[in-house]
Amino acid sequence: MFELFRTRRFLPLFITQFFGAFNDNYFKCAILTLVTFKLTADASRAAMLTNLAMAVFILPYFLFSALAGQISDKFDKAPCCRIVKFVEIVLMALAATAFLCGNITALLILLFLMGAQSTFFSPAKYSLLPQHLKERELVAGNALIEGGTFLAILIGSIAGSLIIVLPGGVGWSGLLLTGLAVVGYMASRRIPPAPPAEPGLKLSFHLAAETKNILQDAFRRPRVRHCILALSGFWMVGSLYVSQLPGLSRDVLGADHYVNTFFLTLFSIGVALGSVAASRLLHGRISARLAPAAALGMALFTLDLFFATSGKGGAEGELRSFAALATHLSFWRTVLDLLGIAVTGGIFSVPLQALMQRAAPAGMTARVIAANNIVNALFMALAALAAALTVKCFALSASGIFLAIAIVNAGNAVYSLKLLRAPARRRR
Repeated sequence: MFELFRTRRFLPLFITQFFGAFNDNYFKCAILTLVTFKLTADASRAAMLTNLAMAVFILPYFLFSALAGQISDKFDKAPCCRIVKFVEIVLMALAATAFLCGNITALLILLFLMGAQSTFFSPAKYSLLPQHLKERELVAGNALIEGGTFLAILIGSIAGSLIIVLPGGVGWSGLLLTGLAVVGYMASRRIPPAPPAEPGLKLSFHLAAETKNILQDAFRRPRVRHCILALSGFWMVGSLYVSQLPGLSRDVLGADHYVNTFFLTLFSIGVALGSVAASRLLHGRISARLAPAAALGMALFTLDLFFATSGKGGAEGELRSFAALATHLSFWRTVLDLLGIAVTGGIFSVPLQALMQRAAPAGMTARVIAANNIVNALFMALAALAAALTVKCFALSASGIFLAIAIVNAGNAVYSLKLLRAPARRRR
């Protein structure tokens, strides 16, 4: 699978995606860190701005995914990628100025525009894979893209949180973001042409109506529908895992923020390893046969994580370091559970992404991916809302939420069996 890195059909797209994901998450985490520690001393205002920033970044996926899918199906995807990446350079140059001025409003507007930029790039990049790769390479290509994306998210998130608060970190952050946007744009110029899938498609700017249309078109095909819903279930629990890691570290284990960073690193590397493992296990075959077992594995590891952490409370006084926790076997049980969840998550998601790309009707791949993005975003937003309400109303700890996640994963394992029975529609 790593031979794909030798090909122009794949490497430029991988580099473009990697640095785009890095910039997205560096910028987002830098803003959240500035808001929390630098730009306001009001804890309630900081919490409000943090939640607003997360909503602002995900909102474009609801608003613009339908239009993004149409554009990627109507036009050559390679120039679409170049245009989107050029826009990223402009946005990051403006972000550098906004950082120096400490203008929260400007930073939030730019975060929204970066979310929009990512919204338009997503259907183009994922619909490029089945166009440029052979069928036996499709699982491997998706595995490398997903594994690389999770590592870029990890590195960008950590770097954005750490560099922005250093002396001169605001200026260096602007230069880094702009420079990497230029690298991504230069890589995008090497992406080979990808002829339009449906050049006669008439663009519709009625965003709500077109969103409804692409969802209906995608959901009337059983295999596509099952892939979208199963993947949305995965992204829903994935977002919950990541959001519960700080609470698991501080409130359950009584650990400091370095342990939380370790857990985030472990989770991202685990998904990357699972993505590669999925490709190895399937030997290039596009199949959903691993999905039910992988989802069940996520459920069992999460259930064990619940039992390993239930009844525990944060340590009294000073938070404990990694070295202090490392002497306890129960800590390593938590580590193994998190790693198991992440690896089985990668094994679950990668084959379904490839299956969805192949099952999409010819000429509609980008719009199917756009539909998937909309439903993914909806599931993640609902999960965040449900978790917030549950914690507020029932004072549920991170450990208790893991029990709910285990139940959802078990349900997704059962639902994934539909993918083994759903008829494959012929691409037309």
